[in-house]
Amino acid sequence: MEVLRIILTQSSANYKKEETVLNKMTYPLPPFSTIIGALHSACGYKEYHPMDISIQGKYEAMHKEPYTDYCFLNSIMDDRGILVKMRNEVMLSTAFDKVAKAKKPQGNSFRKGITIDVLNGTLLEEYRGLKDLTEKIAEFKINRIDKVLELTKKRKKTLMDKKKKYKEDLQECQLISKREKEIKELEKTVKERFKDYKKKEYEIPYSRFASLTTSLKYYEVLNNIKLILHIKSDRNTLDEIKDNIYNLKSIGRSEDFVDVREACFIDVVDSIEEGIYSDYSAYINYDLIKNKKVFLRLGDNISANGTKYYLNKNYIIEDNKRIFKKKKVVYTSEYSAEEGCDTLYFDISKEKSYIVNFN
Repeated sequence: MEVLRIILTQSSANYKKEETVLNKMTYPLPPFSTIIGALHSACGYKEYHPMDISIQGKYEAMHKEPYTDYCFLNSIMDDRGILVKMRNEVMLSTAFDKVAKAKKPQGNSFRKGITIDVLNGTLLEEYRGLKDLTEKIAEFKINRIDKVLELTKKRKKTLMDKKKKYKEDLQECQLISKREKEIKELEKTVKERFKDYKKKEYEIPYSRFASLTTSLKYYEVLNNIKLILHIKSDRNTLDEIKDNIYNLKSIGRSEDFVDVREACFIDVVDSIEEGIYSDYSAYINYDLIKNKKVFLRLGDNISANGTKYYLNKNYIIEDNKRIFKKKKVVYTSEYSAEEGCDTLYFDISKEKSYIVNFN
């Protein structure tokens, strides 16, 4: 069976585990979904092209790399963090302007200018003006709007009592109903105008401000990585991957650049004269190990040798959510195989032979 073999290297990479937050831990090899996504991006695919992949490789070392994490708070805090103005209020992103920064954990005030570093005086004055405006709006509501609405409420009650009194007088009831309608329209107009004014003059401008905090977090970063990928798909897809392989710029983070060393078609076989022991770590299908198609080398006093993972492969969209198909695999660095099956093959060449497990 003819498949595409890709050999590439990376000086560093983080293949982030989805569930990690404070310390962005890495998988020892890129998951299937990461490789599939990178190949689809290199080829410019907009829809999924079915493919099975074998991933193996090795790295020399791992270190932790610090970075500054920005976390937006759920509400604007006047006394802590960093006050910023968003360039697009409907998106939380790095597109913002810093306004002022609190110097202490507590006791600061952006509005009053207490223990803060002013980073943009114009925007700080805009923020303070909005805080002043909200107090004026609240005062206006209490002293004007609420009093008008209270009068309309009393007037509606009076008219209701009057309607009961003159319920036998059709002409008078019609006049009362007309007056009730006028008062309700007035009440509605007052509420809507106040709501529109508050939204336009205060709520929309104020929504552009936000509070964020920073913290020091870490990436786990692998160093000096070598990856051997075997891709099985239809011939047209394999041809397009090979033709576009040098569009593959990174795997992992955007800064985790790749150097493609080889991309060629090779034949894999499912039977060999003698077993092969792998020099590389790999993701091996759990069932192959369970059914003794792949053998793990066990050391002294060691009952197992590998780490079990449920790795994402491809996904479908259900209710606007990605539902991933997962593969149950064992990451192991010491394994061998003697005969193939429908997902287990061998890449035999003069320079190097590989155990190929398609997932």
